Amino acid sequence: MNTAFDSDFSGEAQLEYGDADFMILTPGAYVICAVTGDKIPLNDLRYWSATRQEAYRDAYASVQQWRETNGGPRK
Repeated sequence: MNTAFDSDFSGEAQLEYGDADFMILTPGAYVICAVTGDKIPLNDLRYWSATRQEAYRDAYASVQQWRETNGGPRK
C-alpha cells in the first residue's frame, strides 16, 4: 500500500556527491546512471564521482567512464 509519504520519493532525486557520501538535495526514489542511463534506486547507489557529480550503476560503468575521461588504462 502506498502512502502520501511514498509519493514524495517516487521520481528522480537530485544529489550532491561527496567523497564518501552524498546529500539529498531533492527527494526521489532514484538517480540516473551517467554511462548507461539506467535508473539506480537510492538504496542501491554505491558508485559515483564527487568530481564529476554523477552516479554509476556499478563498478564496470564507473571504470568505463574513467577510461573515457582519462584516455584509457594507465600504463
